Amino acid sequence: MAQNKPEILAKAKAWLTDIFDEDTQKEINNLIENDPKELEESFYKNAAFGTGGMRGIMGVGTNRINKYTLGKNTQGLSNLLKTEFKGEKLKVAIAYDCRNNSKELAQMVAEVFSANEIEVYLFSELRPTPELSFAVKFLDCHAGIVLTASHNPPEYNGYKVYWQDGGQLVPPQDTKLVDIINKLEYNEVNFKAKPEFIHKIDSEVDKAFQEASVENGSFNTSSSAKNNLKIVFTSLHGTACKTNPQILEKAGYKNVFLVEEQKEPNGNFPTVKSPNPEEPEALKMALDLAEEKNADIVIGTDPDGDRLGVAVRDLNGKMILLNGNQTMLMMTWFLLEKHKEQNKLSKNSFVASTIVSTPMLKNITESYGAQYHEVLTGFKWIAKLIKDNPGLDFVGGGEESFGYMVGDFVRDKDAATATLLACEIAAQMKAKGSSFYEQLLQLYTEHGLYREELTSLVKKGIEGEAEIKQMLVDLRENPWKEIDAEKVVLIEDYHTSKANNLQERIEEEINIPKSNVLIYYTENGTKIAARPSGTEPKIKFYFSVNSQLDKVEDFNTENAKLADKIQRIKNELQLG
Repeated sequence: MAQNKPEILAKAKAWLTDIFDEDTQKEINNLIENDPKELEESFYKNAAFGTGGMRGIMGVGTNRINKYTLGKNTQGLSNLLKTEFKGEKLKVAIAYDCRNNSKELAQMVAEVFSANEIEVYLFSELRPTPELSFAVKFLDCHAGIVLTASHNPPEYNGYKVYWQDGGQLVPPQDTKLVDIINKLEYNEVNFKAKPEFIHKIDSEVDKAFQEASVENGSFNTSSSAKNNLKIVFTSLHGTACKTNPQILEKAGYKNVFLVEEQKEPNGNFPTVKSPNPEEPEALKMALDLAEEKNADIVIGTDPDGDRLGVAVRDLNGKMILLNGNQTMLMMTWFLLEKHKEQNKLSKNSFVASTIVSTPMLKNITESYGAQYHEVLTGFKWIAKLIKDNPGLDFVGGGEESFGYMVGDFVRDKDAATATLLACEIAAQMKAKGSSFYEQLLQLYTEHGLYREELTSLVKKGIEGEAEIKQMLVDLRENPWKEIDAEKVVLIEDYHTSKANNLQERIEEEINIPKSNVLIYYTENGTKIAARPSGTEPKIKFYFSVNSQLDKVEDFNTENAKLADKIQRIKNELQLG
């Protein structure tokens, strides 16, 4: 049997003191005696903040999500707030999703804030992440927390931190917080709750959020068009069941069919392998219901209700799941079109997306005379862009991983308002004798046909982390010179903030924050990005290829050619 490593054993034994409760100590003793491998995984490092806050497997130890690691985060945030907002009466909002232990962890977080005499506004029941972002601004809070692990497997949970603008934590506050947390000892966490500082919130915020979603997501769709649209919705056992059907009803959509088996929140996600609307398998029950009801559109959301998958009927009437880029293209086009019709479009209007999303979004945005801005992966960077540019008018923005934000009343990806927006598009297109899908193909004829795919290589544990680091090292030291017989002409390294133009032999600065991302561009516009996930044990490769599409009828042929091209590239680069 494997032996416990001395340095791991020392870290584990530090938890066998009166600071930690009996159950925690009992579990650690069990790992020491019976499971050296799991003990090492639990203690070999401190769980860290990624692009979406802290996310990890629940359990005992410094590398796990538990009351002590999250308590330390909360004590650190309390200390930071007192430094950043000296003399102010501090307020925070807290929400939690459907995951196992989310409610209990949210209560514990509230208690630590209260122990630090910070006023806490805690949702009385689970709520979607975008409503927490809204609540921070609506209640004039200094910060917000949501307990969630997005679409990760059931054993995960997480902790996302929001600042007073409703956006997730960004520099310089994020690095300040990490420094404070790292210097804290567990015995410095104040768990002695002061209940008078904890206030429960529910219907008042719900009403305001739902009304704001209807206002921002509605675009003069006629009653007849709404009545003529059949919608299937599933929350995949998540929190969106508390908001999205209600928003659709308030907006006037009556033909909404819910997947009954997935309607109730459940942290074990019993009907799906993964509660991720990016995966067609997760939406199978919804797609089956769509056939039964002859629905026009299917929408599924992830457990915390911030991202959505959209399926629509193709030219042959078959229901297909769009990828995140396609949904984002349609939503952005529609918003730009409506802003133009309402004379709200100006040179200060802007759309935002991320460096790993489709290049086609820039083409569409600039065709309307609006500005296009690109940021690192994660909606916190889009929120920061809005905050840093008060003179600009944010139209909408998204990323390839099935997230979209309509306007800036919420400063995070918002599947509630985006669900309504998708239905507005589908209803108006159908009323014109077209369809959501047909309009997407029309955009391809006007702006170029782009096809994107994502490959994720899962590398778990200590060895996996080292493997991912080495893959990026290898890519930097031995860069690809040619991809599918196309010369590489540009390499962007966001870790060094350098863009190396190989054709002109010019090196330029990249003026956005550093991140461990590499992007290759070829002479024909092929784009490949390599990026380690900030919240999951995987490295992601994003592929984008393009060609011209002369007419809609040629789509299947041209799209198949691009699919073949991506497969050739994957084979050539040995990426599956």
